Amino acid sequence: MMMIGVDVGGTFTDFVFVAGGRLWTQKVLSTPPDPARGVLEGLSHEAVGEEGWQLVHGSTVATNALLEQKGAKVALITTAGFEDVLEIGRQERVDLYDFMVERPPVVVPRSLRFGVRERVDCRGKVLEPLDEESLGPLLDRLAKEKVESVAICLLSSYANPSHEARVLHRALELGIPVSASHRILPEYREYERCATTVVNAYVSPLMERYLGRLEAEIGEGRLRIMQSNGGSISAATARQEAVRTILSGPAGGVVGAVSVAKHAGFDKTITFDMGGTSTDVSLVDGDLSVTTEAAVGGLPLRVPLLNIHTVGSGGGSLVWIDEGGALRVGPQSAGADPGPVCYGRGDQITVTDAHLCLGRLDPDRFLGGKMRLDVERAEAAMNDLARQVKLDPLRLAEGTITVANAAMEKAIRVISVERGYDPRAFCLVSFGGAGGLHACSLASSLSIPWVLVPMHAGLLSAYGMLVADVVKDYAKTILRPTTTTPFEEIEAIVNLLQEQGLREMKDEGVAEGLITTEAFVDMRYLGQSYELRVPFGRDVASRFHELHRRSYGYANPARETESVTLRLRVRGKMDKPPLPRVEEGSADAASASVGTRRIFLEDHWVETPVYAREALRAANRIGGPALVVEMSATTLVAPGWKATVDAQGNLLLKNHEPLGALRG
Repeated sequence: MMMIGVDVGGTFTDFVFVAGGRLWTQKVLSTPPDPARGVLEGLSHEAVGEEGWQLVHGSTVATNALLEQKGAKVALITTAGFEDVLEIGRQERVDLYDFMVERPPVVVPRSLRFGVRERVDCRGKVLEPLDEESLGPLLDRLAKEKVESVAICLLSSYANPSHEARVLHRALELGIPVSASHRILPEYREYERCATTVVNAYVSPLMERYLGRLEAEIGEGRLRIMQSNGGSISAATARQEAVRTILSGPAGGVVGAVSVAKHAGFDKTITFDMGGTSTDVSLVDGDLSVTTEAAVGGLPLRVPLLNIHTVGSGGGSLVWIDEGGALRVGPQSAGADPGPVCYGRGDQITVTDAHLCLGRLDPDRFLGGKMRLDVERAEAAMNDLARQVKLDPLRLAEGTITVANAAMEKAIRVISVERGYDPRAFCLVSFGGAGGLHACSLASSLSIPWVLVPMHAGLLSAYGMLVADVVKDYAKTILRPTTTTPFEEIEAIVNLLQEQGLREMKDEGVAEGLITTEAFVDMRYLGQSYELRVPFGRDVASRFHELHRRSYGYANPARETESVTLRLRVRGKMDKPPLPRVEEGSADAASASVGTRRIFLEDHWVETPVYAREALRAANRIGGPALVVEMSATTLVAPGWKATVDAQGNLLLKNHEPLGALRG
């Protein structure tokens, strides 16, 4: 069977094809107004047969709809008196000292937020029956308003969903998508549950249309969608739970990077994905780090997602001068249209243009020679801006790279140093089309001893789609004191979640023997507001105390603890495509040399050797400065760094410090 991984980025849509033990790639410009067109165009370039193939897709449809406020027209049905929860939120200020700060607009206006009479307490006891007679006129109002989607979030539906289920049943009569919180997020904290449910309702109609078009073209049953938690789900599930795909593209990159790094012998990795519009970084200390605390577009998302930090610094990030005369890079991006100046349509310089002006990109080898970069156009635009700010064009180009590096270095510090991790103990896995040009500089700044640049570095997110397992997450808030609640009582709830998970995993097409489960419980000391997640078992209390000590420096075993939310992760193991292997060679990489280029490094021009990535062999060594070019990316081996090619074709870059013991 042919497996196809697809990642739709802001600038390019990437494809990885695997069949018969062979792996090959494709890259086309994205089509932002109609992302499906770019996907179908890329598939049309390959001999994809009528039968025997499946596509795993990382989609930005939901993400872009939320960030650009271009989702569906949504109505919210909630408990009477709580219509404004979405707007009140947690009353947190984005900028504490800015008196003029403005919160982003709420995606559901006040006129489309409706309350129904009902009340259930936090233990699930019905205090006030549901006023079902009011539902008829309410649904008529929604039909008259021509809403495209409905979100339902009653106050304590996590404890007793009976009222919410009846509202859901009636709302389905409208014939439009309906999202109910007890299905999307059966957890307490009404603001986060409401916001997550609303986001799902906001993006689901767009995902429905997008996936519907793709399936109409490629055939039903062939499409799987990457989730933000690092696992894939069927297109049918993604249509109903689109909120789970918000960070699917970056998640694919992390999964792919960790897979490649572990094969290369690294368990401690910092993934660095620099694409066209943004840079995504994540720290992995053994296992993938999953969180349920994230915000996108100003709204909290409580669904499980990989712990990824994003900054608006990519190859297509725009260069501009602020009101104080300072050089800025991003977060605005040229995207795929018009793209960087050197692509032939844009007129505002980007990070990519700066690299080209510094000689670090080969204009004749971009995308394997399929797309020639316009050096003269980029230099003219750089000269124009340089005259405006009274700088030498080369200094302006260098300054652009320095500013972009500063933003990305700060992002890596956020996920490492600021969370108590020492970057010197990690390997930086660099990928994305632009990552290899910045990796050595960032690693030097952070004293990271190793950099790994995988084969097909510019398409690693698409490869990650193919190595991801099927993963489904379940949660149930219980709010029980740990010591006085019988373990068997909590275990029974876990068993119910397992039954649901196994049933739904089989519906995803996974054989029973390939399914595994992991149970966790969110715990806290009684009276605390937030929880720590510990593996579920009879010794959860002692595990919690130890985790609390490691996290906060103290623990109090004499104090009562509370089990807040049970969580279950169900994983269906999928066949993994083989990693590419390269022929054995010698230390001499001369056979891969394709000439030299003058590049501007450290205030002067340097004649630098250039190597073709596809011609490199295992054991080849390259000393910096040097450029390694491939279809999807370019890697700059900086002065003072040395690169070695391993058996899988990865470039292992190391600085001069003897820190090899950190590997493994």
